[in-house]
Amino acid sequence: MANQELLDYIPRFKNARIMVIGDLMVDEYIWGNVSRISPEAPVPVVNVTSENLCLGGAGNVVNNIFTLGGKVFIAGVVGNDEMGRKVIHDLRKMGIDTKGIIVETQRVTTVKTRIIAHHQQVVRYDREVVRPIFPENVKQIINLLQTWLPEIDAVLISDYGKGVICGPLMEQVRALVKRAGKIITVDPKVKNFPFFGEVTVITPNHLEAAEAAGRWIQNEEDLMVVGQTLLERLRAQSVLITRGEKGMSLFQDNGEVTHIPTVAKEVYDVTGAGDTVISVLTLAMACGAPVKEAAMLANIAAGIVVGEVGTATVKSAELEDAVKNGIRVKKQNI
Repeated sequence: MANQELLDYIPRFKNARIMVIGDLMVDEYIWGNVSRISPEAPVPVVNVTSENLCLGGAGNVVNNIFTLGGKVFIAGVVGNDEMGRKVIHDLRKMGIDTKGIIVETQRVTTVKTRIIAHHQQVVRYDREVVRPIFPENVKQIINLLQTWLPEIDAVLISDYGKGVICGPLMEQVRALVKRAGKIITVDPKVKNFPFFGEVTVITPNHLEAAEAAGRWIQNEEDLMVVGQTLLERLRAQSVLITRGEKGMSLFQDNGEVTHIPTVAKEVYDVTGAGDTVISVLTLAMACGAPVKEAAMLANIAAGIVVGEVGTATVKSAELEDAVKNGIRVKKQNI
């Protein structure tokens, strides 16, 4: 694929209109240094130097699309708490309509806290409630989808397994989106695979794909069986398996299989890489790119974000530069 063909899609991202449905959360980072081991237990003592909060989960998907210039609509659930209010505040600050953010008083907003020292994640702890959203909130999301459907090009499902993505929701989403002839892409969690039949593209990582297919991927033959199994079982148009340092493998319902090698130069942190993949893939397809070209762009974008520590996004200029000149390693000052 000539670089120019990929480059031509990036300026079109600003014309894409995508509705994201998924699990909203906050990523909290505590940065510091380690110079000693605790005398109380064999654990490192982290001297905290800075802290920051950013949109995570489906919120990071929204941020990725927004940063690349796409117009984004969001539907999800937060708790009636400080972090939920922060999610809404941050989205409004970006100029994004927040009427799709539902507040459930019996839920806490998911917060993933990561302590990072010397480029390494020391520990992560999560605060969350994991259960399906209430039926009335499923109905509210579907009503919003019906309202926004004429305006959008694609629906992106960002599933972190916290409860927004459930059977009753997906059944109605799939029916509405298929009837409208729009794109539906899914970044899945394994337990919800049965909900994702007949989608345009689904993007499991290799561990999720192996578990869903019931076959461990140890070699090329295993990979081929897993990809074809998921393609047939889900009756999807395409399955894109992300494989870390081995790149990606795209399985299409026309029988074509494409292996896309990684372009990452250095891997500091894979946090949020899946969000970048699904965001760029969906943006490109919404702009008319065939799935193979969209996957190639997503692979390049993922190669950029894994070279940064923490939840990261990609700017259009960075993506264009990476397509033209390859990925440049950024100096990490942490």
